[in-house]
Amino acid sequence: MILFGIELAVTEQRISVFTMTHPSWNRRTFLAGSAALFSQMTAARAAETPPPVVPTPFRNPNVYRFQIGDIEAFSISDGHSLMRSGIAMMHPEGDRPQMKTVMESNYERLDGIPLYINILVLRKGKEVAIFDAGFGKWPNPNFGWFFDTLASVGIQRGDVTAAFLSHAHVDHIGGFVTDDAITFPNAQFFCTQPELDFWFSPEPDFSKSKRDKKELPGLTRDNRKRFEILKPVTQVLKDGSSVWDGDIKIELAPGHTAGHAIFHIQSKGEKLLHIMDLVHHHLLMFENVNWTIAFDHDPELAVVTRKKVFAQVMSEKPRLYGFHLPWPGLGHLASKSAHSFSWIPERYSWGS
Repeated sequence: MILFGIELAVTEQRISVFTMTHPSWNRRTFLAGSAALFSQMTAARAAETPPPVVPTPFRNPNVYRFQIGDIEAFSISDGHSLMRSGIAMMHPEGDRPQMKTVMESNYERLDGIPLYINILVLRKGKEVAIFDAGFGKWPNPNFGWFFDTLASVGIQRGDVTAAFLSHAHVDHIGGFVTDDAITFPNAQFFCTQPELDFWFSPEPDFSKSKRDKKELPGLTRDNRKRFEILKPVTQVLKDGSSVWDGDIKIELAPGHTAGHAIFHIQSKGEKLLHIMDLVHHHLLMFENVNWTIAFDHDPELAVVTRKKVFAQVMSEKPRLYGFHLPWPGLGHLASKSAHSFSWIPERYSWGS
């Protein structure tokens, strides 16, 4: 005889738990029934509770996401180029046979020097910073990827609050102005006074540069126009100036241009040094810091600066990021001798 019964609905099933007076009851069957009930109730709750949300990793080949302490960082590609003149654009000329040997021993192509265009983007809360902006709108399909890719990580042009310029070569400054208007309307534009002074001098001094002099009048004219458009949002940073509560600090690194700058970034004890155009190739300029490229405005000063910064890097051991180094541009510096170093690229990781 059943004195009382308890019926519980679990999903599509109905389970009866009987009292002690049921003739088939014993301790073993009661415990088995209880375990079955608990198991089905747990399963029902699990079915009703959605699984935790796991962030979707970026699978865009033009984006590499990493962290600098509390700062979310992205390396975004603006494209690539191949300088067909190859080691003919490297100096001094007398060292070119040695350069060729270094390239061959590392299985590098000799028909040109590849230049990657890596743009660093930082996000901290509602603040977004970019470091140079690539070519911008450009007829060559190998360039100008940055804007579309930036949007793919959920950052619109109006979200950028700080725009840093290292120097005014077109692959760095071009993207800051689009159709004669400021590309990032809500961003302060940061640059150095020596860079502005150089481009607005009556006759910018390219006398020490090895680059094609026919390019220079147009480059100067275009840069003056860009700087005039950016003037309402321009803020000049001095050597050692910092923003973002000290998380970003600028350092003058002249030679490539008069006001060329590099950037120290730190958060929660983690450091990144953005070396910009201190080097242009992952072998040349590391193998021998005295080797220079035709784009340098003052090659001798570029060498002095590179030696100084490399000595600083070997002392402090920060993680490095390079604008023209192989994608995604992250790595470390290793010393081989007083004037010879190696670029050690960081392992590409999807989070593991």
